[in-house]
Order: sequence, then C-alpha cells, then structure tokens
Amino acid sequence: MPQDPNDFNVFSMATNARNLSRRQLLDGGIGLGALLLTAGAAKAAGHAHHSAHGQHAQHGHMDMSPTLGIVQDKRVPAMDQPLLEPEVRRSVNGVLNTTLRVAYAYRYIGGVKLYVRSYEGVSPGPTLRMKPGETLRIKLINDLPPNRDPMPADISRPHQFNNTNFHFHGSHVSPSGIADNVMRTMAPGNSYNVEIKVPEDHTKGTYWYHPHHHGSADVQMSSGMVGAIVVEGDFANVPEIAEAQERLLVLTQVVFDANGMIENFETLFPETATRFLAINGQRRPMISMRPGEVQRWRILNAGYQDDMLLELDKHDLNAIAYDGIQLGVMEPLKQILIAPGQRVDILVRAGVAGTYALNAAPYDQGHPSPTGTLARVVVAGAPMNMTLPRALPTPPLKSIKASEITNRRTLVFSATAPEADAAGHWQEFGFFIDGKKFDPRRIDHRVKLGAVEEWKIVNTHEHDDHVFHIHTNPFEVVSINGKPLAVPQWRDTVIVERKGGEVVFRSRFLDFTGIFMLHCHMMNHEEMGMMQTVEVYKP
Repeated sequence: MPQDPNDFNVFSMATNARNLSRRQLLDGGIGLGALLLTAGAAKAAGHAHHSAHGQHAQHGHMDMSPTLGIVQDKRVPAMDQPLLEPEVRRSVNGVLNTTLRVAYAYRYIGGVKLYVRSYEGVSPGPTLRMKPGETLRIKLINDLPPNRDPMPADISRPHQFNNTNFHFHGSHVSPSGIADNVMRTMAPGNSYNVEIKVPEDHTKGTYWYHPHHHGSADVQMSSGMVGAIVVEGDFANVPEIAEAQERLLVLTQVVFDANGMIENFETLFPETATRFLAINGQRRPMISMRPGEVQRWRILNAGYQDDMLLELDKHDLNAIAYDGIQLGVMEPLKQILIAPGQRVDILVRAGVAGTYALNAAPYDQGHPSPTGTLARVVVAGAPMNMTLPRALPTPPLKSIKASEITNRRTLVFSATAPEADAAGHWQEFGFFIDGKKFDPRRIDHRVKLGAVEEWKIVNTHEHDDHVFHIHTNPFEVVSINGKPLAVPQWRDTVIVERKGGEVVFRSRFLDFTGIFMLHCHMMNHEEMGMMQTVEVYKP
C-alpha cells in the first residue's frame, strides 16, 4: 500500500526516536516524549492539510520542521573560483553621485559564513571612478544599530563600534566641512552628505576609501568596510598600458570570532588573529591570462594590520605607480612589500601556459605577517603578442630640493607592553607618538599654508615596525635608516622599521587649510592612541 507522502517525515522521526537511547535524546536537548509529541502534531497537521483539499488549514497550522532547528545554508565554493571585481560606479557630467549604506550583512568567504558590518552589503564596497576636476557626492546612510556602550574616559580604548565616517585615503582634497573630514561623527540611524571636490591637477591613480572614526575604525575596516577609488587618466598615452586589461585586487585580512562576527576588540588585537587572506572578498580566486598577455593590476592593501610580501611564481611584478602616483621608470621586481594603506600598480606579462601562485610570502615585521596563496594565475589559450612599455612619462610631482625647505620636525613612534608580551591583555599595551596618545582636542602640529617641510619619523618600538600615514598632502621619501634613496619616492604611506628605524621625507603643504590626521596605519595601533592632529593655517 503506498505510503502517504505527508506521513514520511513523521514516520522517519518516530523510527529514529525508537532507535535512539534515552541518553542520546537527552544529550541532544530533546526528550522522547517531546519528539513523539512533535511527530504526532506534524501528522495531525498533515491530515488537516488533506481536509482542506490542498490548501493550508486556516487555523492551527504549525510548521513542524523535521530538521530540529538545523537550517542548511546553500553551499558556496570556498576557493578556486574566477576572480570577481566590485561593482563600478562612475561619474556623469563631472559628478559622481552615489549612496553608500553602512549595515550588517551576511557574506560567505573561504567556506565561512560571516555576519559583519559592510558597505552596500558587500566587501569590498563599490569601486568609485572619476576624473580630476570632478566632484564626489555621497549620501552615507548609517543603518547600524545603536551603540551599546558609553564614551569611555580614555578614548584610546576601542569603543562605540557603530559610529562611522568617510575617508578618501591618499587624496589631495579639503579636510574640512563635509569633505574629507575624519573629525565628523556619523551616528547610527542617520544619513549624512559627503561632498569632495577633486582638484584639476590632482594626481591620477589608485586610491581608496574606508571609515576613520576613532574608536570604531579598526573593527569596521577588519569587517571589510573598504573600497577603491580610481582617479582616471594616468598612462593614457602609453599604448602598452592603455591596451592592457585592467584588474583591481583589494587585499584583505579575514578575521572573525566563533560566531563569525567582530564584536570585541579581543578578536583583532592578537598579532596572530588573522584567519586567512583574501582578494576582492574571495579566498584564493583564479585570475585568467593568455600566454604573452600583459595585464595591469591595481593592488590595494586594505588589511587592518599587516604588511604583505607579494610574489608571483616565475613572473616579474613590474611596478608603474605607488600610492596613486606615477613612476618615471618601470621597476621589475621579484617581490613587492605592501603595507596596510599602500597601493601599487603593476604590469604582469604572462609566461607559458600553466598555473602560477600569487603568494604572500613570509615576512618579519616584528611578528610574522600572515602568509598563503592569495590567488592562482591560470595562463591558457591562444598566445598574445603584447609588450611592456620601454619608457614611462615624466612623473606628475616635482622633486623637492633641500633649498625649498622652510622647517624641519622629528616625530617619535613608541609603545609599551607587559613584561610577558604573549600573555598580556590588549589593555596592557600602549601606543604613542612623541610620548602622547591621541587627543582630538589637542593640535599637535601647526603648519603654515604653503610651507615646505622635512620630517624625520623615528620608531623606537623594540617589537613592531610601524606604518606612517598622513592625510591631505603626499610626501617624498628621501632617506630610509640614514641611507639616501638614489631616486626619492612619492608616497602617502610608508613603513618605519622597529628598533630605531627612521624615514625622512619632504612635503609641500599646499591648497588646503584645516585639521587632519597623521597616524600608524596598523589600525590596532591607531585605535589605541598612535595618532596626532595637524592643522594647516593661513598666516
């Protein structure tokens, strides 16, 4: 006699119940009587279903799931999928007008389901593409829930993780008003306007955006609240670059707690906290190339804490720009060290058919940087006869001569730690610039508009390298650890080595007055006090 299909789950549950011991049922959190009662109710519901001639009963309908509360998620491949790039939003008629919604979202990565803060429900957020002279207008909607904690007495204790704001990293734009103003607080449940006018003579290249609210920036960035900004037009007159396929590679460190969330600073602070590395929110994606093909990769290290030493099996990484600023000569490199916040644009010319690993190689920054295969480059198909450029145009920024310098400063990065470092709680550590923790009410440096200054950054910390970053104006690195660079290099973010390492740079403070930040871009350190204010004023 055919079995009623609506009785199948009931029959299976009752049979399974008979086969389980009392201890197994109790260990599973359910008693035999409750299980049989559930089975009986489900059967009754099934008969009611039939009596309604195929329609759900109007009263007393019960959803008696046979899964006992276990909901199976759709499986998402953990790795080895084709590289996906973020959505692109472009300017129209001189304005890039868009909305960025900040909210919790579920996302899958590396076989793990996370529930973390995001831009637009994804990570990375949309790529914003515009040209010099245009305006970026953003309606930023903070749909995060209310903060659960009050403002602490010591603001260099991470706090109020749902406040946010918007920073255009590396840009030479106004730091005031509703522009690139990281002193703003964008509280949960509200919307805010951001309007940033990009100068006509702004350098063209790869930049990015991320939150910069002191207290919450680290938690939000480590959740994946990052995105690229491309100021278009660099190398437009170099055919070998203009004809190359362009790819964006946003590198991130994936970190989470036992619930797949980031709700406590303890999830981030241990130097071994990173679970694995990702590109564009994917673990070990595949990048397709043809033999002899040249591609341009815009690489952004949007990690919250660590340097990455990049290498591609059997291939050179040909650097053409750093931190959004064009180089005058291409640099063929076997490895490229990229710190949090830095960008590097490279050309890759594919070799013979095969599969090659793009790796984060071992690197000691005072603690081991996270390592692993970031992507697999699959070279296949009909060969292409593409070449690398023999020459690059003159760089956009003129070198700063010693005779231009109007003032010199020295800044000292330092830290304190408990005697048993590995056993220490994060609250036992301290991070300082010139012996002081960050205080937004204090102006640490006042600089006249139009000044040309030379700064020396010294790192006396015995344990860690640090990553110096300053807003609004790029700088030209002229020496590292007392050794002059043969070719000074323009940057907005630079590594300062531990145990007395030093970097000397020069910068022109042009165009914009206002208050902005300098800090360590290892965001754990910034959050715990390693930041200062700079005010540029008009005499």
